[in-house]
Amino acid sequence: MTKAIVSKQLKTTDIEKRLTIPSKSLKYFPPLDGNHVVQFKARDESGHHWKFQIYTRKGKRYLKPVLTKGWREFVCTKELTIGDKVEFYMEEKEQGEAMYSVRVFRAVRIFGRIVAYVLDHKSS
Repeated sequence: MTKAIVSKQLKTTDIEKRLTIPSKSLKYFPPLDGNHVVQFKARDESGHHWKFQIYTRKGKRYLKPVLTKGWREFVCTKELTIGDKVEFYMEEKEQGEAMYSVRVFRAVRIFGRIVAYVLDHKSS
């Protein structure tokens, strides 16, 4: 697997509302082409395909991209909690279209502190 295009330790807003992603990661996702919304699919470890939507601010210099549609369903189904980590990868292109995958890493805590992450292999 290639290097993660997004790697984020989840915070409260990421769990409860939407996932904020770095603006520099936008170049790896389908182009916005003048719009402020773009959709893509990502496959998890169990082979399940998830549909996500990236939303950016309209006409602003700083786009502040976030994953909106599909994100909360993913969070709830995977039972993600604050401190867990999510990574998105861009795979090889098939028929001119990039394929994406998403991995969940569970936070391992000792006395309330995160000491490690373990790849979650649970099916959705």
